[in-house]
Amino acid sequence: MNRLDKTFKKLAKKDKKALIPFITAGHPHPLMTVPAMHALVNEGANIIELGMPFSDPMADGVVIQQSSEIALKNGMNLSLVLDMVSEFREQDDKTPVVLMGYLNPIEKFGYHKFVNKAAEVGVDGLLIVDSPPEESEELVKLLAKNNIHQIFLIAPTTGKKRQKYILSIASGFVYCVALKGVTGANQSDFGNLEDQISSVRNYSKLPLAVGFGVKDANSAQAVAKYADAVVIGSALVEKLGQCENQNQIEDSIKSFLKPIRKSINKSVKG
Repeated sequence: MNRLDKTFKKLAKKDKKALIPFITAGHPHPLMTVPAMHALVNEGANIIELGMPFSDPMADGVVIQQSSEIALKNGMNLSLVLDMVSEFREQDDKTPVVLMGYLNPIEKFGYHKFVNKAAEVGVDGLLIVDSPPEESEELVKLLAKNNIHQIFLIAPTTGKKRQKYILSIASGFVYCVALKGVTGANQSDFGNLEDQISSVRNYSKLPLAVGFGVKDANSAQAVAKYADAVVIGSALVEKLGQCENQNQIEDSIKSFLKPIRKSINKSVKG
């Protein structure tokens, strides 16, 4: 069983929600990424979403765009991202890792080479923002053969017919985009989220993760009322961008993530 499946099954038995923090590999410095991943787990992360730096991250806001630029200037590439997962697995073989990014670097790397290497180092899921289901058949099959889930996005503007189609292919969990726009959106109005989640649940029993616009304990708690998992990225990436060493990384993650973990737990206790 994939680590994602095990994690969500375990959390469901305890009536708990997953916390999924996002960081960009190689930001603010490549040597800080793996220690940051361990620090995230220590502060309550259940799943890690690791960003694969790309020069044209069209779905991301300024903060994550800049983190990708910095990572690329630091010499990051897809091979090094996979090496980081391998290094993380030397100490942690339980926490699921989902790689998030764009299709171009994977096509350049080669589908078969990438998937084989991802399976070898311990990747559990892949979220490719610009790879719609219609264009993902080859990749989905390769990933499935290697016990890796391909995660798909459902946006607020996704109609019911298309929701049904996407969910017929999706595995692992479904990433529900809470707001229109890009990552790191300033707005935090989740007024339509309950209806959106209910609609998706009509077509799938997969766990539902919600991201975009989640930036603090209050917004995380609001989202956790309806979702099975809360994704938080830009606000965390911005904090880490101010760190200059491993100690600062660990302190920043602790101060940022701890109240968010507590707020998510409170939402379940109601």
